[in-house]
Amino acid sequence: MCVGGKVLRLDKFLKNAGIIKRRSLAQEVIKGGRVLINGRPAKPSTDVKDGDIIVVNLPKRKVRIKAVGEGGFEILEESR
Repeated sequence: MCVGGKVLRLDKFLKNAGIIKRRSLAQEVIKGGRVLINGRPAKPSTDVKDGDIIVVNLPKRKVRIKAVGEGGFEILEESR
């Protein structure tokens, strides 16, 4: 995602979207294999692109979101 002309990394995207509160925690979750982009495991530095489907599996919550536009997102599914 581009925000102000910069490409947004996955860890920053999850923090900015409010899915995970801290970037360091987002990095831990991603490195632990709990985040998929388009069905594939990702790295914290992976660039988020418009249209990407991101699935975040947290201990008490699963969120499926779609990256939209420049830094935006749409929640497709959320379960607890």
